[in-house]
Amino acid sequence: MSSPMLILIAGPYRSGTGDDPALMAENLTRLEEAAWPIFRAGHVPMIGEWVALPVLRSAGEPSVTGPLAADVLYPTAERLLAHCDAVLRLPGESKGADLDVAIARQRDLPVYFDVADIPGSRAS
Repeated sequence: MSSPMLILIAGPYRSGTGDDPALMAENLTRLEEAAWPIFRAGHVPMIGEWVALPVLRSAGEPSVTGPLAADVLYPTAERLLAHCDAVLRLPGESKGADLDVAIARQRDLPVYFDVADIPGSRAS
């Protein structure tokens, strides 16, 4: 098996939700569903919101639509990508996820569009 990678799971979070908290929670659940297959393949899954949302709350910003959100959400993913070895891009329209893919490609990181393509995946 290849060396363990830190893999950023990128996909819609706010996109298409109209900032409805229930729809954003559904999107986060979809992102998190990819975590187990990545872990089972011997890697470490990461989702930007796992870091960004607690950062926002600790800054006193309770909402992803608040004034600090733009200063935290995308920059968190960009900072995480400095430590990641790959990106898994899930389906769905998302400017943030598209930006994650662009940054990964600039850094010559692998970008996967199906968990089955990740080294060590039981489906690969």
